[in-house]
Amino acid sequence: MANGILKGKRGIITGALNDMSIAWKVAELAHAEGATFVLSNAPVAMRMGEINKLAETTGSMVIPADATNDADLEKLFAEATAKLGGPVDFLLHSIGMSPNVRKGRKYDDLNYEWYKQTLDVSAMSFHRMLQAAHKGNALAEGASVVALTYIAAQRVFPDYGDMADAKALLESIGRGWGYRLGKDKKVRVNTVSQSPTMTTAGSGIKGFDGFFGFAQEMSPLGNAPADACANFCLALFSDYTRYVTMQNLYHDGGFSSTGVTPDIMAKFTSGQ
Repeated sequence: MANGILKGKRGIITGALNDMSIAWKVAELAHAEGATFVLSNAPVAMRMGEINKLAETTGSMVIPADATNDADLEKLFAEATAKLGGPVDFLLHSIGMSPNVRKGRKYDDLNYEWYKQTLDVSAMSFHRMLQAAHKGNALAEGASVVALTYIAAQRVFPDYGDMADAKALLESIGRGWGYRLGKDKKVRVNTVSQSPTMTTAGSGIKGFDGFFGFAQEMSPLGNAPADACANFCLALFSDYTRYVTMQNLYHDGGFSSTGVTPDIMAKFTSGQ
């Protein structure tokens, strides 16, 4: 049931590909909660996905932008603020891609040109985005910025490959910009470390089913689904979290604080 917690707020949501995407769920819920927003994704992702369908159901405008292209991002913020009638109150960064992971290159055998792409698309794009927004005065006083991350930034998950490095950089960028934008305009910047989630991007990672099942058994509340993550993002966009910033917030059913569980132990003690 909607409560109107984003009524009158304007935003930009990046990264919605299809109805499995967390960004897609965020857009649907933000619309239900009274927000108006612009949707954006890279042109190649837009050709693969269904973003125009989402735009139609939420009454939103789509502005294509390659998040690794500064000119595209400057254009995105200029057009979005003009379309929405002013600076934005919230911004979602939900962008990540690793050619090395996609093509099965292990961490000890990386293609470094692909590695640069991983860092640029999955992390530097966050810095580029906030720099373009800042220079274009596109963030409203007290706005909220959220980027999606994963616990592999803090702990080793071998099959996550160079995406782990990218997520660690992403979280650092959130803190760096959080301080500067907070001092400047009381803008909040946080990262949300989400459970393994059945999205198109997530399911493309080798061993993802194992990630998902292990986290499910380790988490006292179970894995947080995409809908729940969208709810959490909206709470961070809302006025209820005006003093939460520069945080990496775990939305993972308790996985990040659990050392061991009987379910996991049973797999190693059965028959003894």
